[in-house]
Amino acid sequence: MGIDISFDGKVAEITIDVPPVNAITLANYAEIGAAFDAADTWEGVNCILFTGAGSRAFCAGLDLKEFLAATVADDPSRARVVRRCFTSIRDCALPTVAVVNGPALGAGTVLASVCDIRLAATTATFGTPEINVGRCGGAAHMGRHLPQGLLRKMFFTGEPISATEAHHFGFIQDLYAPNELLPQARALAAKIAEKSPLGLRIGKQSLNQIEFLPVDEGYRIEQQFSTQLMRTEDAREATAAVVEKRKPVWKGR
Repeated sequence: MGIDISFDGKVAEITIDVPPVNAITLANYAEIGAAFDAADTWEGVNCILFTGAGSRAFCAGLDLKEFLAATVADDPSRARVVRRCFTSIRDCALPTVAVVNGPALGAGTVLASVCDIRLAATTATFGTPEINVGRCGGAAHMGRHLPQGLLRKMFFTGEPISATEAHHFGFIQDLYAPNELLPQARALAAKIAEKSPLGLRIGKQSLNQIEFLPVDEGYRIEQQFSTQLMRTEDAREATAAVVEKRKPVWKGR
């Protein structure tokens, strides 16, 4: 019980497995963060799927029984573990795809938000109900994706939005019937994983670094990453493969 990691070719799957609703403890946060930190050492892996076990929830947020036992003095150190987890996912060297198979509440919504791409079942919901338990939520992360008015409505009411509404506002990229979600996610991950390993990693660094920069400054930095990629054999192989109408052969250098 905790976090499961499995591999299928060039794709890894990280699964939250904390029955019954994948409510996570501080130890689970640390375990999730450690998995994403280690991802670039997984030989031959180029993409990660991140999902929840079972059908009841993707992640129901923080384990409230553990939180109830925590003290105010504990809170700063606990907060560092949580921040580290979210940063580890967002800064992961590999492309990450959240596969939201059910309700994502509180920390669950933020875990999805820090992935690169989000796919969801039509039955999924997304909520920031922290006000109901005397906390502030992950609005700093969710504000990357949702309008302020909607974000504040979600926080002040504690009420979730549907997968359809999340898709409408661009938080979710694609919606699927529950039985189609994982197969579709695996197909997307396999497509991503076939790209140049160096291209994926350098491109991910570039996208993360330029996200909050003004356009001209961001594009200047993006061009620097492009030049860095151009120095690699794989970049030349990518161009040659397109010109010669063949499948590229990546060497990772």
